[in-house]
Amino acid sequence: MTINFSLAGKQAVVTGVSTGLGSGMAIGLAQAGADIVGVYNSHMPDEIAKTIEATGRKFVGIQANLADTDATKALGEKLVSLDQPVDILVNNAGIIRRNDWPDFSEADWDDVMNVNLKSIFLLSQIVSRQMIQRKNGKIIHIASMLSYQGGIRVPSYTASKHGVMGLTRIMANELASHGICVNAIAPGYMATDNTQALRDDEERNTAILARIPAGRWGDPSDLAGTAVFLASDAANYLNGTIINVDGGWLSR
Repeated sequence: MTINFSLAGKQAVVTGVSTGLGSGMAIGLAQAGADIVGVYNSHMPDEIAKTIEATGRKFVGIQANLADTDATKALGEKLVSLDQPVDILVNNAGIIRRNDWPDFSEADWDDVMNVNLKSIFLLSQIVSRQMIQRKNGKIIHIASMLSYQGGIRVPSYTASKHGVMGLTRIMANELASHGICVNAIAPGYMATDNTQALRDDEERNTAILARIPAGRWGDPSDLAGTAVFLASDAANYLNGTIINVDGGWLSR
């Protein structure tokens, strides 16, 4: 079975590679044998690049602001013009904005929806055209516990992550016959920049930990194995599935 999980000779694109979940998955994919194209918003992730190159794999960084529709389209065209085709696309980039419902701004709605949902639509559409020609490919979206729940003070994030779940399913319906597997990972409460405010709030932090059977916040590295599985030949008959990596959160 070991060979089924190998990503040797594959090229994986990971958006939002600079921090948190993106870095954990990119490193895991590299350890499984994939070369990595890391998409970042502002600063080149030099340390992550070094870690990936230390595995013997290549790392190429591409800067793109996924809140900008034109920049996202330009990124997609750049990806399909690379010397090596995209075998694996991990749509991980995401942002969050918090405010009470009556005060939540249209700008915060648009920014989150553009990054968390519209960029996935655009990049997946462009890259999947190339995958259709090759009749092979893996696309992995990052959903959330808020793909299932409503949450508090995060309307655009919740709406976007519900959208990611629906997009995963319709893409799987249309692309499975072309040899492309589209699935999603729904992380639980992970120790990332997006959850720093929650972890700093003693009351919320205590309540969250009390509900997680594993008794801890997740680490970005906890997603690596699931990402490798979904990107590998071992998952060739998995389509339209959302895998919850949540320490048992949803079972409570």
